[in-house]
Amino acid sequence: MTSNHKSGWYRALFLSDIHLGYKDCKAEYLLNLLDNVQCDILYLVGDIVDLWSLKRKLYWPKEHHQLLYRLLNLPREGTRVVYIPGNHDEAMRDLTHLTMNEIEIHHDYFHETVNGHKLLLIHGDAFDSAVCGAPIMGWIGDRMYDFLLFLNRWFNRARRLIGLRYWSLSSFIKKRVNGAQHFIERFVDVTSRFASKKGFDGVICGHIHQAELIQTPNGLYANCGDWIENCTFLVENQMGDIELQYWADHQEKLSVHRLKPSTALNKKAA
Repeated sequence: MTSNHKSGWYRALFLSDIHLGYKDCKAEYLLNLLDNVQCDILYLVGDIVDLWSLKRKLYWPKEHHQLLYRLLNLPREGTRVVYIPGNHDEAMRDLTHLTMNEIEIHHDYFHETVNGHKLLLIHGDAFDSAVCGAPIMGWIGDRMYDFLLFLNRWFNRARRLIGLRYWSLSSFIKKRVNGAQHFIERFVDVTSRFASKKGFDGVICGHIHQAELIQTPNGLYANCGDWIENCTFLVENQMGDIELQYWADHQEKLSVHRLKPSTALNKKAA
C-alpha cells in the first residue's frame, strides 16, 4: 500500500463509479488515496453509491461506511465538493441544484482549468441509446460484466496469496474484445462531439469503467475510470495539466495531457 505521507496537492480531483454498496468496490484503496492527496475541489462524477445493487442485496461493510463518511466531511476540511449523480445513484438527480451537507448536487457541470479551458462534466449514461442501440444489448452487457468481475475477484485473491499486486483481469479482457472496443470508441465519439457542440474544450465523464485521457478531433476526452476494477482517477495539477492516475497497491501516473493557455484566456489577459 502507498505510504502515509501526503503525495500531492491538486487544483481538482475527479472521481467516478465508486459503487459503494457493491461487493467489488475497492473502498480501501480510495480511502488511502484520500488520506494521501489534497485538492481544492472534488468532483464526484456519478455512481458513487450503487443503489441498484443495494436494492438487490444489502452489502455495506465498514470500509464503505468509512469512505462515505470521509466524502461527506471533506467540505468541513476546506474542500469544495460537487456531485453529479449517475444512473446507479439517479435518485439523487431529484436534488439537483441543491446543497446537501455542503455538497453541491448538479445534473451536469463544467470545470475551468487554470489555463482557461472549459470542460463539461457529465456521467455519460444519457448517451446509452446512441451508443448501445437496442436495450437487449445493455442486458447482455450487464450479465457479461458481472461474470468478468467474478473472474477478476477470484483472480486477484489468488494473486494476493502469492504476494502479487492487484491487476485488473477484467479490464485486460475487455480491451481484447472487439465488441467492447467498438462500444468504447462510439462512447468517446458521441460524448466528445456533444461537448464540442455545447462550446466546451472537452469532456470529463465516467460510466463505462474505462479510464482514458486523449485528444480527439472534438477536443479533450477524459474518463475517470472506476473503483470496481481499475482504481483510476483524474486530476488537474498546479500547471493546469490533466493527469490520469492509478492508485491501488501502488501509485502510477498513467498519462498527462498538457493544456496550453486558451485563446479566450490570452484575450482576457491582453
